[in-house]
Amino acid sequence: MQGSASRRATGRLLTGLMLAWALAGCASSGGAGSDPKTSAQSPDRAWGPVMEAISRADLYEDEKTVVDLIPRRDPSLIVADYQTRTASGPLSRAALETFVNDNFNEPPENASRLSEDADTPIDEHIKHLWPYLTRDPAATDEGQWSSLVVLPHHYVVPGGRFNEMFYWDSFFTMLGLAHSDRYDLVRDMVDNFAWLIDQYGFIPNGTRTYFLTRSQPPFFASMVGLLAEHDGDKVYQRYLPELSREHDYWMRGAESLAPGQASEHVVRLEDGTLLNRYHGSENTPRPESYAGEIALAEKASNRPAAEVYGDLRAAAESGWDFSSRWMRDGSQQTTIATRDFLPVDLNALLFHLEKTLAHAWQLEGNQARAEQFDKLAETRREAINRVFWDAERGLYTDYNWRDQHLSQVVSAATVYPLTFGVADQGRADATAGAIERELLRPGGLVTTNRHTGEQWDAPNGWAPLQWLAVEGLSRYGQTRLAGTIARRWIDTNQRVYDQTGKLVEKYNVENPGVGGGGEYEVVDGFGWTNGVLLDLMARYPEQARTP
Repeated sequence: MQGSASRRATGRLLTGLMLAWALAGCASSGGAGSDPKTSAQSPDRAWGPVMEAISRADLYEDEKTVVDLIPRRDPSLIVADYQTRTASGPLSRAALETFVNDNFNEPPENASRLSEDADTPIDEHIKHLWPYLTRDPAATDEGQWSSLVVLPHHYVVPGGRFNEMFYWDSFFTMLGLAHSDRYDLVRDMVDNFAWLIDQYGFIPNGTRTYFLTRSQPPFFASMVGLLAEHDGDKVYQRYLPELSREHDYWMRGAESLAPGQASEHVVRLEDGTLLNRYHGSENTPRPESYAGEIALAEKASNRPAAEVYGDLRAAAESGWDFSSRWMRDGSQQTTIATRDFLPVDLNALLFHLEKTLAHAWQLEGNQARAEQFDKLAETRREAINRVFWDAERGLYTDYNWRDQHLSQVVSAATVYPLTFGVADQGRADATAGAIERELLRPGGLVTTNRHTGEQWDAPNGWAPLQWLAVEGLSRYGQTRLAGTIARRWIDTNQRVYDQTGKLVEKYNVENPGVGGGGEYEVVDGFGWTNGVLLDLMARYPEQARTP
């Protein structure tokens, strides 16, 4: 038993090195259609001048549609044709529209709506939705020039504009699949995420080529744990190589980091404490928000544009895009400084990953490795409780490592140390009081205590944060508050469903209803809302009702 994971890891490492060499050769020679796809095939790299022109011309209401367009022929030929046509000047809007229609297919619509009786109970509606949100890779391959990464197994998409598998969304979606007795899909999706780690060395934000330079909150360990609850502890051993590589990705560069320095996702404070941040990897506009981010950087005229782009990408990696959490002044997006903040939620997630690795190595029979990761986790626990704890307000918050002070933004990220067992009882009790005082609203838990117009601020509430709060508060015996949050959230979901027949991405919890703000129209479908609602209704069945 002791050597089996090591042999698998070595074999996969050699395979990964050979694959990386082969892919590098394909990318350098301009080869398209390699499997898996690479970031070199992202629209901003493969057909950048055309992508930029379409984005700047505002041909589509949603900029994501631009990068989801499917080239009908080799992108290099499309670019060459475009440059010939524009040699004497830019195309008119009408001519550009014609060029796009001649060279691209629009992405397929996400069929997340279905016909059913008006009085269908909300839990049955969710179970009816799963087939509409499930994708068969064999049937959805958009071809070698599409931005869609083809996965080996079936998967569930969030819905609406999100017609690919997303990282942290998927854990909360899996909660609902488990309650729907769809462990076949849970297994498929965990296998897909393991495949992504094996192919790319990390789990990207989503399965599009333009997401292949950044990750999202690391919930892979939680996915493995969810599957293990059903299939047994052998699951931890099966995915031990991928869990290890996930940890390696987030900790890359840590060993050589001097005090007061940062590199990628790691930061070493002046006192030697090692913690993590979101990074985003590049300093250019995100392709899916290209024109909007250029406009924002122009507004932030007192800052280098590359700095703004990097912090926007880091915020996208956090999943909280966008929020006052990442703004130096707590309100204006032009002050975004995501990479300057150590996020309490990310570090709690990495504590959980380290604990999971300790458990997996223990099962594998490697006591030395188990003790190594248990020590890493306990060191991180102490750091979280020291660095992120605001004793005056009695809650956990983010830490600005450059300016060396705690963030004044109160956010629902404060629940993470409770969810993953980082807190002691005293801190947990104080945090519960702060949550009730600062964040509890009529419709559930508000995301932050700031109103900025950003979607990850007040008045919005989001399904994953409700679940994390209920899970964390329950863990520390705060059952009354956990139940209050769950019941209010269930009622908000039910109210909107009664009125619209939809389950949406985000909700207004101050005046319970559909949420707003952000870069796009509110999306229905919706993967993580469905998953969290089914789980909370199972925990609090007295709150479930029919229309």
